[in-house]
Amino acid sequence: MMRFSACIEWLFADEASDLAERIGLAKRAGLDAVEFWLWSNKNIASIDAALKAADIPLTGFVAEPMIALTDPANREDFLAGLEQSVAVAQRLGARVLIAQAGNDLPGVPRQHQRATLVETLARAADRLKGTNVKLGLEPLNTLIDHPGYFLSSTQDALDIVDEISREEIGIVYDLYHSAVMGERIEDVLKNRVDRVVHAHVADHPGRNEPGGGTIDLRSRLAWLASHGYAGAVGLEYKPLARTSRGISQVLEHLRPN
Repeated sequence: MMRFSACIEWLFADEASDLAERIGLAKRAGLDAVEFWLWSNKNIASIDAALKAADIPLTGFVAEPMIALTDPANREDFLAGLEQSVAVAQRLGARVLIAQAGNDLPGVPRQHQRATLVETLARAADRLKGTNVKLGLEPLNTLIDHPGYFLSSTQDALDIVDEISREEIGIVYDLYHSAVMGERIEDVLKNRVDRVVHAHVADHPGRNEPGGGTIDLRSRLAWLASHGYAGAVGLEYKPLARTSRGISQVLEHLRPN
């Protein structure tokens, strides 16, 4: 059965300013897990206590610092930060960290940036070995939300993962970003679903509630599950309606018949 994780940066923000309180709201609303973005701006002890009190798991968060992984000058800072992120993940029970490539570097050939990204992620795999934490490289759309981002293609991200060929490194597949870029899930993930360590959903246009836009999210999630994906699906959307009021409809829309 597909598990759904609430991104509490957006979900339940209309009902509670405190993230620890949002964790409890997610549990009461019937979500299977929660996730957030950055850890460094949060009270980790409070988050830890709230997760335990609600008896709900944390799927993951962003590996910090968020700096361009295509720039060799950033490599050691990222790897040092990754070790801190892993320690927080282990404390909170998270199994996925999210890595973003960063923006395209002006004047630097893309092949050089790609080679740097591959090397940095390969070095990251060494730091992750034996931690039971995976790093997911996330492609983002460049047409609406992230103009100038280096990595907009799911297939390119998968090619990078395959070149590294380490079990510690996979991708975060965001169905919203992929659809905005005009990708077909059955094309871009063909024979490579096992490289997906986490998934995200939102509808388009607006990046709002699933079911309120034009993306066939239910059929895409069904395809993902039928081809072996067993991870959580992060609900990373901007609610137009009160979260607690609309979440049951969202889940009903996303779950297979």
